[in-house]
Amino acid sequence: MTQELRRSLGVFDAVVIGLGSMVGAGIFVALAPAAGAAGSGLLPALGVAAVVAYCNAMASARLAARYPASGGTYVYGRERLGPFWGYLAGWAFVVGKTASCAAMALTVGAYLWPEQANAVAVAAVVALTAVNYGGVQKSALLTRVIVALVLAVLAAVVAVSFASGSGEFERLGLGADVSAGGVLQAAGLLFFAFAGYARIATLGEEVRDPARTIPRAVPLALGIALAVYAAVAVCVLAVLGPQALAASSAPLAEAARAADAGWLVPVVRVGAVVAALGSLLSLILGVSRTTLAMARDGHLPAGLAAVHPRFQVPHRAELAVGAVVAVVAATADVRGAIGFSSFGVLVYYGIANASAWTLGRSHRALAAVGLAGCAVLAFALPLTSVLAGVGVLAAGVVAYAVTRGRPVRPRP
Repeated sequence: MTQELRRSLGVFDAVVIGLGSMVGAGIFVALAPAAGAAGSGLLPALGVAAVVAYCNAMASARLAARYPASGGTYVYGRERLGPFWGYLAGWAFVVGKTASCAAMALTVGAYLWPEQANAVAVAAVVALTAVNYGGVQKSALLTRVIVALVLAVLAAVVAVSFASGSGEFERLGLGADVSAGGVLQAAGLLFFAFAGYARIATLGEEVRDPARTIPRAVPLALGIALAVYAAVAVCVLAVLGPQALAASSAPLAEAARAADAGWLVPVVRVGAVVAALGSLLSLILGVSRTTLAMARDGHLPAGLAAVHPRFQVPHRAELAVGAVVAVVAATADVRGAIGFSSFGVLVYYGIANASAWTLGRSHRALAAVGLAGCAVLAFALPLTSVLAGVGVLAAGVVAYAVTRGRPVRPRP
């Protein structure tokens, strides 16, 4: 008998789950390395990342409305392009987002207790895996609180920074340090921050009226996140300048200090921890659902497809994902994890756009822009990230060749 997940999420909860991932990742992690790559071209890089993210979001929304099952692009690639492309998308997502989970967990440790960052990261993974185990609706309620707190902190930083008069708006202009390659690399790193709307698509089996809910929730979440990103990026760039922003490990806290608002620094630190926890919560949720879908099709151990009879969540997949992330969080480097994760996620969305192309002529313009954008940004990332990403994808192809002969479990 097929076990189904409970459809309990509406538009608001779906938007909040997406925001819980996007806002935390981008504001507190990706801005500094992106400024290091783009220099004074940070804002154009944000615009490029937003355009690619919009194309990907629309492709994901259209596909999710047609295929409202857990797994996201793993399902879309399988149904539109064939089993191999679906598998490759799922592999890229699980591997890339596992790195994202580790980056978010380490962000919690770095802000909460820097001397014991790895131990705190592991504890955060264990705690939030337990929350997800208890049911997706509890996760949505907790994420709603987290998003509200983080948005309040970000609004305070922006307001205080500009009210102080410490911002120099000439710093927003393009300088001699700008290059096309730097802007594209920064856009690829910033894309890491926009990818949270994938959580909505991967929850397709748990959303009420998915044909209506998903196409509304995805662009809403992306639009709100873009507005927040733009406001904060303008703020910290005007207050700190591109060089100081690139060198900072906590740019929002540095912006508060520069604005003579020392009282706000500990608030920002707490906001960073809360934001990273929100991202980690949503990321574990999304990776476990893709793991569930791949297990159903025989690409991962069949036991991972089990759904808890009481909580109606893929409990074994969640425990397995939590265990792997905890191990990675004990040894990972945050900035390296961002580049590696971005490569995997861009491959994932490249396959999503290729799948959307097959839906018909009316979908092809955005799908073509999205596919080209994913390819360009993926290979504009730091060379180490590209090489590591290609290596892991190659390992996934080998694994596919080995497992493709195994019996496939009937899909729901």
